[in-house]
Amino acid sequence: SATALASLTLLSQSPWQARVARTADLLWESLAPAAELDAVREVRVLGAIGVCELREPVRDMAAVQDAFVQRGVWLRPFGKLLYSMPPFNCPDLEDDDVRRIGSAVCEVAASLA
Repeated sequence: SATALASLTLLSQSPWQARVARTADLLWESLAPAAELDAVREVRVLGAIGVCELREPVRDMAAVQDAFVQRGVWLRPFGKLLYSMPPFNCPDLEDDDVRRIGSAVCEVAASLA
């Protein structure tokens, strides 16, 4: 469709590879402290996807989601995963936005111990 072609054109004309690499670096930097938390099994990053895997599934999804919203990020837990995908294709995405996500994940994970 025309919309799909326009989207692919925008992506191909953007510095998406550099944005993904920068987002990955920022996710590693900001999520790394979570790896030391008792409630966390593993932290991993693949491209612009950052995951904090908990040892146990989130018991109160609504409360955890609200905790993220209170910290200025929209993340919804998925079972044992605190999963983030910052929009690397958004030219307005700032380093501090990605850091805010990582900080929120660390704070919320710490509250689950």
